[in-house]
Formats: sequence, C-alpha cells, structure tokens
Amino acid sequence: MIQTLFQVALGGALGAAARYLAGVAILRAAGPHEFPLGVIAVNILGSFLMGALVVFLGQKGLTHWNALLATGVLGGFTTFSSFSLETWRLMSTGRYDLAVLYIGLSVAVSILALVAGVQVMRAVLVP
Repeated sequence: MIQTLFQVALGGALGAAARYLAGVAILRAAGPHEFPLGVIAVNILGSFLMGALVVFLGQKGLTHWNALLATGVLGGFTTFSSFSLETWRLMSTGRYDLAVLYIGLSVAVSILALVAGVQVMRAVLVP
C-alpha cells in the first residue's frame, strides 16, 4: 500500500509539473487568450493519453503501472482524463444512464461547489 501511494505521489508530481509546462508552452506559442487554451489542450491530450494508456497496459499485462502512470502522472496532468475514463467505463458496459448522470453531476455540481467556495471565502474575508 505504501509503495502504491508513493507511486501515485511521484506520478502526480510529474504530471502536475508537465501540466504547468504545457500551459506555459501554449501561452508562449499562442499568446494570452480569454479562452483557456492551455486547460482545454491539457484536458484533451490527457484524455487521449488515458485512453491509449489503459488499453496498452491492459493488453500488455502491465496494469501494475496504473498507479504511477494513470492515477499519478495523468491524474496530476489532468483530472479530466480520469473523469473521461470513468465515463467511458460506464458507457462501455451499457450504463448510459449512469454515464449521463455522472457527467451532469460532475460538471454541474462541481461548478456549483466552486461558486459556493467563492461565496463562502468572500464572506469570511470581507471585513
């Protein structure tokens, strides 16, 4: 368990650093934009890589690398890739109802939670 936790932590650090560097590279290449190009590019790339990785590791019998590479590196690079993988897993088993529910709740409730966090912190910090 500790070894797996270390793999996730190490991978997460590498993924987060890669996300930062990708964002900087996109900002330098495209210049500043109102639209979050860096975030969407990382989310799309991370989702593609997650799909390719889980198939590769599964077919090659290398699933012991999941903690480091999928959960750690790609999870640190973008949690959207994990969201995409869980949605696909639900759809691939025919649970479209749960996939739609998962998508709706993940997006809507996450945004509502962010708004709530903003409001709570503004209320706490306002003198």
